[in-house]
Amino acid sequence: MSEEKKSLNFIEQIIEDDLANGAKRENLRFRFPPEPNGYLHIGHTKAIGISFGLGEKYNAPVNLRFDDTNPAKEEQEYVDAIKKDVTWLGYEWENECYSSDYFQQLYDWAIQLIKDGKAYVDSQSSEDMAKQKGTPTTTGVAGPYRDRSVDENIDLFTKMKNGEFEEGSHVLRAKIDMSSPNMLLRDPLMYRILKKSHHRTGNDWVIYPMYDWTHGESDYIEQISHSLCSLEFKPHRDLYNWFRDNVYTYSKENYPLPPKQREFSRLNLSYTIMSKRKLLKLVEEGVVSGWDDPRMPTISGLRRRGYTPAAIRNFIETVGVSKRENIIDVALLEFKIREDLNKNANRVMGVLDPVKLVITNYPEDKEEILIAENNPELEDSGSREVPFSGELYIEREDFREEANKKYFRLKLGKEVRLKNGYIIKGESCLKDEEGNITEIHCTYDPLSKSGSGTEESKRKVKGTLHWVSIKHAVEAEVRVYDRLFSDEAPDSHKDKDYMEFLNPDSLKTLKAFVEPSLSKAKIGERFQFQRLGYFNVDDDTSSDKLIFNKIVGLRDTWAKKSK
Repeated sequence: MSEEKKSLNFIEQIIEDDLANGAKRENLRFRFPPEPNGYLHIGHTKAIGISFGLGEKYNAPVNLRFDDTNPAKEEQEYVDAIKKDVTWLGYEWENECYSSDYFQQLYDWAIQLIKDGKAYVDSQSSEDMAKQKGTPTTTGVAGPYRDRSVDENIDLFTKMKNGEFEEGSHVLRAKIDMSSPNMLLRDPLMYRILKKSHHRTGNDWVIYPMYDWTHGESDYIEQISHSLCSLEFKPHRDLYNWFRDNVYTYSKENYPLPPKQREFSRLNLSYTIMSKRKLLKLVEEGVVSGWDDPRMPTISGLRRRGYTPAAIRNFIETVGVSKRENIIDVALLEFKIREDLNKNANRVMGVLDPVKLVITNYPEDKEEILIAENNPELEDSGSREVPFSGELYIEREDFREEANKKYFRLKLGKEVRLKNGYIIKGESCLKDEEGNITEIHCTYDPLSKSGSGTEESKRKVKGTLHWVSIKHAVEAEVRVYDRLFSDEAPDSHKDKDYMEFLNPDSLKTLKAFVEPSLSKAKIGERFQFQRLGYFNVDDDTSSDKLIFNKIVGLRDTWAKKSK
């Protein structure tokens, strides 16, 4: 076997085998078929990456098809959001399709199935249908309407379409096998009555096709060669094939290529929920600010948080394609964004929990400009000017009056270096009535300026602190985000609701100060706040208020928590 063959994932191998067995490369066609009943989340990126990745590999078209058959839950807002997300990830679709485009064709085929004795109108209640369908250990039995005549079925189905019946009074079922071990083949529903306006077809239809009927036939109409879906649809494959094969018998002249369904494991991520229904609950109950809340696993939330398309695509490639369900540690996704931003994000200084630092021997009216490198990992990233003065902000946690030998930040009687600046020595501090430190006094070595070439500038000290000049500081709001759930699998507990595992510290809003170069930062720009993590400019930023989101820390702190 060649090295190329060995490196193929199992879906690529299926396609290669099909090509070797006579399938034509020019007939390869794929699709990504989301239902527009919510925003796409990180779990969808695997399906997106697989289908569009195959399109790129084989230079084959990929359709973006909206499975819009339930007007009760679907909205144009979701269609627009999905298109934006797929485009943002860097993929291009060949055709924008909608299952609703095929409503008339699906109806005509349903009529043909009725005429062939392979579909019938059932007038039982949903409860009675469930009973006669049986269980996984008992076979189903024929319902009282299973042997209605073709003429009666045509008449009833036509009246269903014309809106002459109320919701729930009748359904159309396929007539397959009530004793099949696969319960999906026990006369599945094909149509139900829904008197609700559709976001595209308005009130043209009052009957809507079910997923299993619509999905495979939409693939067939679009001449999709390989219908790829997640593992939970594997039991549906027999039904997919039954519908496909029966329609193919009288449609093969117009649609000569029957599609093939194959399944892969979906993406499950730790500390995350992937159910759109459960995510919607978080939005509706105000737990998060919206679908694009940076704590949400939605693509729009990740985008607003500051994740990059490259990091997400790299994550999906690393996860790979498999047949077995597993849970991917969210730390891998966080690693990928760190890896990307370490190479591409400029370094800046910001102080999130400021305390005043006074350099007592620094000339009172003196100001100077220090030169800071933008990104040592990025060639030709350039440098910037950072103003320096005798009064600075530093992080409160970067000073202690006394500390052990392992504390390498500022303490009384000890030295540290200010990033790009001077070596300072802690001398004293002021406190308020409650004992909180309000001001730190230090002295500096004028000959120790970084890059000045003096012997003092080359002197090594163990600690280096970031800082911001108070006189030049720009005030900013910083939203420090953490994982939305504190449990690794919040929706896996039978005795507890996933809402019980919400992390109370998933959002902290801080008043911070940043260097003046950030006053011109644009929405979406990403930076490394030195020693703190990666941050981006939030959508809420305005001309008079600068807002940053924390994307991710410089290292994984959750690994320590879990030990």
